[in-house]
Amino acid sequence: MTFAASLPRCSSVLAARPGEIVSKDALMQAVWPDTFVTDDSLTQCIADIRRALGDHEHVIVETLPKRGYRLNADPSDAADPNAAAGTERAKTRFSRRGFILAAIVLVAAAIGTYYGAQIWRATPVRSSDMPRIAILAFDDMSAGADKGYLSDAVAEGIITELARSKTYAVIARNSSFRYRDQPIDIRQIGDELGVDYLLEGSQQKIGGRLKVTAQLLNAHDGSHVWANTYNREIGDFFVVQEEIIRTLADRVGSSIERPLPKSDAAQVSALSYYLMGRAEIVEDFSAAGNELLQQFSLKAIEADPNSQFGYIGMAWTYRNDAVFWHKQENNPDEALKRAAEYADKAILLGPYDADSHHIRAQIHSEAGEMELALARFDVAIALNPSDPNILVHSAGVLLDVGRTDEAIGRIEQAKGIDPFYPDWFNWQMGWALYEKNDCGAALTAMRKMSRIPSGAHRMLAGIHACLGNQPEAKKALAVFLQDSPGDSISKQRKQWEKTYLAPGALDRWLEHMRFAGLPE
Repeated sequence: MTFAASLPRCSSVLAARPGEIVSKDALMQAVWPDTFVTDDSLTQCIADIRRALGDHEHVIVETLPKRGYRLNADPSDAADPNAAAGTERAKTRFSRRGFILAAIVLVAAAIGTYYGAQIWRATPVRSSDMPRIAILAFDDMSAGADKGYLSDAVAEGIITELARSKTYAVIARNSSFRYRDQPIDIRQIGDELGVDYLLEGSQQKIGGRLKVTAQLLNAHDGSHVWANTYNREIGDFFVVQEEIIRTLADRVGSSIERPLPKSDAAQVSALSYYLMGRAEIVEDFSAAGNELLQQFSLKAIEADPNSQFGYIGMAWTYRNDAVFWHKQENNPDEALKRAAEYADKAILLGPYDADSHHIRAQIHSEAGEMELALARFDVAIALNPSDPNILVHSAGVLLDVGRTDEAIGRIEQAKGIDPFYPDWFNWQMGWALYEKNDCGAALTAMRKMSRIPSGAHRMLAGIHACLGNQPEAKKALAVFLQDSPGDSISKQRKQWEKTYLAPGALDRWLEHMRFAGLPE
């Protein structure tokens, strides 16, 4: 068994026997039954679990000298009397027995996923030596309602897999896709994106058949490096995607050794519906857009209940509703609970899908589980380093806990990955600068958005209030309340008191909301 595979098993053995002392021999036999390993391997497993759980005092996973380890699902069970102060801190963070057991199992999956992603990574090279590559949006020659979605999925999957290798610097999809439906000047695009290679291609779905063409170009002189055409059954979508990835890796400078995915037409249908729903919420971040995302996500689950895509979409719909609109459950806590259930299902079905971990991290943060949120974001970032959206969402957790400068750094890092970054990065930067009490700069950031969506008007109201612009604050808040008419000071306090943890930050925000006219 590889060390990667041992991590989740080590965690699961402890989780299955909460409160019991598990000897070193028993753990090693359960985790490495057919392999000789030293005590160092077990020590490393325990250290990784503690790190992910934030168990710095070793009261959740307790060491009993010469006896073994014990998982204290209630930290007050810890036997060491000198750990009392640490126990109180741990009880604050993990107060419920059931939560601890769920947390350690989820962290086991996260750790396993993280290290599993390392199996095929090449040895990192200096960033200045990395080939830089941009995957352009594939042309779609298909007809029908899903036109455009599968072609984007081909390119997105290639971007994600190449970025994981640390052998390439891969441009984010938002920037490389902006050249869609434009005459292609290879050298111009190469100069604008600062890349060495471009991949372009097309996809055509005809009944149950799939035709994909792809060509790799040298961005410096426009010469062809490689080209191929794939004519397969629709269920071979992921197989074709993987074969292109392997060929690119081989041509640009690495090799990938892993099993080819299985043919699965139902999974392709589920992916198509999920991408349709995602496009709706990206286009219109509102209660109406969220409802369309839910409808397409349900269709994705119906098409393939055994793939993660529909569950990811459903998790986002309930998370969005919990934070912004309160329409589906009319109860933010219940909506967030439903979101967590869908996200956990997505991780179970798609443990190597960064989007599964991304939404789970977001839900952890909304629930005030900040240590778990940051650990889960680290997994998502490792699984897809080319996704700037994950970086920017992780910056939100840093803002909640008062690490403002780090958050601003992550947003700037995301902008570097995505030179033509989307509007909502300016929204997040507006929040970051608001937290820094640089509200003039925060307003400038918000005004860089081409269109401020309804959900962002609450932030805009807070920034105007910070600047003392009461008429503008009231006007902005009124736009937000059109989609969330029942919002109030008391609701916001209840919703955020467990997440908005930077000293004085919540009181300052609520005072600005009062100034903008939000009722008590």
